[in-house]
Amino acid sequence: MKWTSRQKNECIWGWAFILPTMIGLIVLNIYPIFKTIIESFYKTGDFGKGNTFIGLANYQKILGDPEIWQALLNTFKYAIVEVPFSIAIALVLAVLLNRKMIGRAAYRTIFFLPMVAAPAAIAMVWRWLYNSEFGLLNHMLGTKTNWISNPSIAVFAVAVIGVWSILGYNMVLFLAGLQDIPKDYYEASSIDGANGIYQFFNITIPLLSPTIFFVAITRVIGGLQVFDLIFMVMDKNNPALYKTQSLVYLFYQESFVNNNKGMGSAIVVFLLIIIMIITVIQMQAQKHVYYN
Repeated sequence: MKWTSRQKNECIWGWAFILPTMIGLIVLNIYPIFKTIIESFYKTGDFGKGNTFIGLANYQKILGDPEIWQALLNTFKYAIVEVPFSIAIALVLAVLLNRKMIGRAAYRTIFFLPMVAAPAAIAMVWRWLYNSEFGLLNHMLGTKTNWISNPSIAVFAVAVIGVWSILGYNMVLFLAGLQDIPKDYYEASSIDGANGIYQFFNITIPLLSPTIFFVAITRVIGGLQVFDLIFMVMDKNNPALYKTQSLVYLFYQESFVNNNKGMGSAIVVFLLIIIMIITVIQMQAQKHVYYN
């Protein structure tokens, strides 16, 4: 079929509009992914030159390195605390702030403020709160707990910062989902005598489940990629660093401190495989819930 001049014009303009995005995705996302995978099979030289192909040696080192497995365990510990608590608290806040109340916009802004605060400022404030000698948290509790230097609790203390930091973002997503739920369901259930708790568990959560699944998937991915909080809160000489460092933190150490980008790339690919497996499990669970 011959295209008309209007169809040709629409095709040209269509490609013109999507081309910048496609170029950005290829240059900033797709190319680095394949470059990282390829580099994971090499022992990289100085300044990216003199790379030596070593096959699966980097992956064999990962499987036999106890530090890698400890970092993976630390990452899971962080995600197990950060993901469910940030979702549950944000969901409750979204439901409360979705109602008509005085100062609703101000409360929404206050809860969203951590998202726009600089990570360095957040780390500085929380390090002061966690200080064992003059920290506000210990002052309120009347203790002298080493929150970020005790290997047993440091990763959970960092996870609390993660929960606080992401609450506003999750809340906004839930608020957007709540706007799409018709008010008729709540009015009808109120006429039948249903209270707020019954409406929350039998109307809000079922109808908000697509948003909840979306937030859960994105937060699991974000939790497993944690780096900035650990990097800024934990000092290099901190005795709890070994029990707190994540896989992405190890990637940074190998790639930019030890200058072993091949090993760093292998760690990233290892984390990518784990995230893909968990995401597939989540997607299958979502389908199971919908169809049953």
